[in-house]
Amino acid sequence: MQNRMTNPAMIVPDALQTLLALGASIKKTGVPAQTLGLVHVRASQINGCSVCVDMHTRDLKKLGEPDERLFAVAAWRDAPYFTDAERAALALAEAVTRLSDREDPVPDTVWNEAARHYGERALAALILSIATVNLWNRLNAATRQIAGEWAG
Repeated sequence: MQNRMTNPAMIVPDALQTLLALGASIKKTGVPAQTLGLVHVRASQINGCSVCVDMHTRDLKKLGEPDERLFAVAAWRDAPYFTDAERAALALAEAVTRLSDREDPVPDTVWNEAARHYGERALAALILSIATVNLWNRLNAATRQIAGEWAG
């Protein structure tokens, strides 16, 4: 596999810094890094972004996540390894990532469960985080970025 071009965020002036600044602001909201990482892995699995699956799985390993949880992200509904709050975040990630898959893209049941576990600021951070990882997924998939190359 060969990438089609350099990631667009690296080419357009200030784009990378803007995206990194958004990510940094999300991290300051108090949502656990593990939760954000799990959300990133799940959205990236759905979108088929090998770069982000690879990167966020590596990041979660550095945070001490056990293999069982990492292996089970795609099957989180049936795996015993996730808290109710993490399950709510993963359900929200799936709904926001798959907007066109249903008439009501983010059903009240998904929203209400997420809102039950996360205050407004944390919920805003989750939505921004999901949107951001979806943006990265689309940049990487469109230009065929290669998993692991970023790790140098």
